[in-house]
Amino acid sequence: MKYTSEVFQRLSRGQFISGNSVDAETRAIYSDIEDNQKEYEDYFRQIDFQLSSGDGFYYFSRKESKVVVENKLQSLFSWIDYLDFLKTYDTTFDAGTQFTLAQIEVRLSSDLELKEKLAGLFSDKSSNREKIEALAGALVGMGFAEQVNETEGMFQVTSAFHYIEQIVLCINIDEEVKDEIPE
Repeated sequence: MKYTSEVFQRLSRGQFISGNSVDAETRAIYSDIEDNQKEYEDYFRQIDFQLSSGDGFYYFSRKESKVVVENKLQSLFSWIDYLDFLKTYDTTFDAGTQFTLAQIEVRLSSDLELKEKLAGLFSDKSSNREKIEALAGALVGMGFAEQVNETEGMFQVTSAFHYIEQIVLCINIDEEVKDEIPE
């Protein structure tokens, strides 16, 4: 357990530690957690943090009141739209995928459905480029992607992306309720 401080610093801010990170230190931290998972779990449990894992990533989770959970669900709505856009852009968009903002812009010029989906995102941004930059910023900010090459504007999707996919897949809308939800 060489990285308790680093793990706490990252995960307590809601970030993820992904095994396929482009950052060597993050990969080393991931490996140490993987090798000492039980010890890390016991250590953080003492301060009321639960170390959880997904497919290639770690994060903190806590039991929370219903009000907090409902607030978190509200914040998920934008991520549903982001995922919809990204999967429309590339149906294979997943951990390991590399993309550039320029590639997305090129697709926008020839894909009307993708352009319409982007129009619904980031209403405070006016240009397509600003919206794509905001989306990339949101992905990076949550730890779902990392910038691989700043010069080329290349990003790589991390394993933590599975976290948001799994949450969205868990959303089950009853057929009776479906008709009552405004679009």
